[in-house]
Amino acid sequence: MHGVVPAAGRGSRLRPRTDDKPKGLVEVGGTPLLTHVFKTLSPYVEEYVVIIGYLGDQIRAHYGHSFDGKPITYVEQPDRRGLAHAVSMAEPVVSGLFLQLNGDNVLRGNVGDVADTHRRTGADATLLVECVDRERAKRGGVLELDDGDVTGLVEKPDDPLSRLATTGCFAFSQRLFEACRAIEPSERGEYELPAAIEWVLDDRGRVETVRFDGWRVNVNTESDIERAEARL
Repeated sequence: MHGVVPAAGRGSRLRPRTDDKPKGLVEVGGTPLLTHVFKTLSPYVEEYVVIIGYLGDQIRAHYGHSFDGKPITYVEQPDRRGLAHAVSMAEPVVSGLFLQLNGDNVLRGNVGDVADTHRRTGADATLLVECVDRERAKRGGVLELDDGDVTGLVEKPDDPLSRLATTGCFAFSQRLFEACRAIEPSERGEYELPAAIEWVLDDRGRVETVRFDGWRVNVNTESDIERAEARL
């Protein structure tokens, strides 16, 4: 199974740290963000695919061709046009099922359950999800449910229909790439991953969820770094 890691963003909310380095190399607890991500994925993947953009050559130089004895393939996303667009860049080098963890997540938890559930059920998408408060639900991807079944996924809703949110960890079949090609840009002009997952649902694909057991910090600001270091 490939481990796909989107890491192309500029990390503007972490300036000035990211003025001269990519977000993935910003240190949390003395360790670059991407190293945290690689270590979390390592038990479950055979190869990493890292999507780079802003100052991506620094990431290549830092990690080279492998991490923990497993090869790294780098894919360029020259224009940052949303997370679904970033993931679609990996299509030429990813075969079969893949596990995705966003490159700004410091996460300790049951990622293995996502990979196992995905293989066992034959799902097109398996989402690691957590229950959050209403304000947090407005800031990310939130599931719409009907008798426990996922019927939709909404990005940054004004009025969340549930408080079950995605965590930045997913497993996908190749069908996700088809969805990324089919969707239209959002009002923000970006190709959103929730829209791709909704396309899979609308096309009668199978979407499973795994409840998150652990902790995570999505690192976007200085205060996020402090929170992650406190947890570590």
